[in-house]
Amino acid sequence: MTTLVHTLIGFLLSPPKRDEKGLSQSTENALLLAGAIAVATIIVVAVTNFVTAKVAPLK
Repeated sequence: MTTLVHTLIGFLLSPPKRDEKGLSQSTENALLLAGAIAVATIIVVAVTNFVTAKVAPLK
């Protein structure tokens, strides 16, 4: 009987470890935001270079 009580108290005082796989939600959001910023930067640079190349002959 005391073994059962000790086991129950031990379980209640130390809950089981969480089995989480993958990244936390905030880490995933930060990575997605960084990726979106990188893609937007690449697009802006590409469009700027294209416009600059097309306007240069007009000068």
